[in-house]
Amino acid sequence: MDFTPLSRFIDHITSWRIPWAEVLVIHRNETVFRYRNGCADLEEKTPIDDRRIINLYSLTKIMTCAAGLQLVEKGAVLLQDPLSAYLPEYAEMTVKKTLPDGTVALEKAERPIAVRDLFAMTAGFSYDLGAPSIRDVVRRTEGKVPTREFAAALAKEPLLFEPGTRWNYSLCHDVLAALVEVVDGRTFGAYVREQITEPLGMRDTGFDLSGEQLSRLAPQYEYNDALGKPVRKDGNGFRIGTSFESGGAGLLSTVSDYALFLNALTNLGTSPDGVRILSPVSVELMRTDHLIEEMRGDFSWVQLAGYGYGLGVRTHISKAESGSLSPHGEFGWSGAAGCLAIIDPASRLTVMYAQHLLNNQEPYVHPRLKNIVYGCL
Repeated sequence: MDFTPLSRFIDHITSWRIPWAEVLVIHRNETVFRYRNGCADLEEKTPIDDRRIINLYSLTKIMTCAAGLQLVEKGAVLLQDPLSAYLPEYAEMTVKKTLPDGTVALEKAERPIAVRDLFAMTAGFSYDLGAPSIRDVVRRTEGKVPTREFAAALAKEPLLFEPGTRWNYSLCHDVLAALVEVVDGRTFGAYVREQITEPLGMRDTGFDLSGEQLSRLAPQYEYNDALGKPVRKDGNGFRIGTSFESGGAGLLSTVSDYALFLNALTNLGTSPDGVRILSPVSVELMRTDHLIEEMRGDFSWVQLAGYGYGLGVRTHISKAESGSLSPHGEFGWSGAAGCLAIIDPASRLTVMYAQHLLNNQEPYVHPRLKNIVYGCL
């Protein structure tokens, strides 16, 4: 293995517009390459180091779906169950429908939201955190927004389509976090900590930081095209309340820590030292393509050509369409500040890539990074 092209690529993007980048490559449970370049703090010229904590944003979704699948394994829920069996406020939903004259009307939903729809992004939700009911719960809870109350508020908003008929990237996994709370009885953060992160030895992953961890939180940037440089933009805009443990975008972690979780999935649910968080059949279900043909046009991001969507993850289904060097069945997801997870059981390969830049250049960086990694093996 020669990872020189990968280090050169990291050098290239950090000399371009990304303040820092880091990549960790695990093959057959051994770290075979790790490289980073750039400044964690541009103002102070602080080099990036291996203990920096970042906002994972949507990489959270993989862990949320793993938590949900644990409940499936226990028989606590079934994917085909109606969501309203656990969250009663979802019993009667309305759907926005465009009438022949072009006007939009609200009609009673004909299909119930199923638990599976939360995993697969097919419930009909939007990603509008400024919706009236969401603004109201922020005000009513004085900025706390407990996860369960967030889900109750979202149920007041009309759906964009009949559940199970379309795909839309949305707040599904935030509702899934609330489902875990209701079924299990613990807060979502406590469940994740006690069932996933602590057993795997992940000490720097969670929804809230200690004082010591806060001192290691990497500054966050957004590239300003007018100024021609990144500008500081800290905070997580998806965390709309101090008590909101967002299953869609709320976790913070380090490269080393989150790689422990990703590598357990590469090993079909069990860590190298024998900690099992999911069964192999659950991981296979997670990375199975759950899109029906009517949804293909909805899942149309250019960097995900040739991929289907499983339970919270992209999954590689067509090399001809993707042009990717990864095998079929390679899966994972990414986050708003540019981090990327590559999980590949067939190759026994785990990749955790991190940066902390909003407007993250994902369509350029991620497909290239992936091909370079496989080309180096």
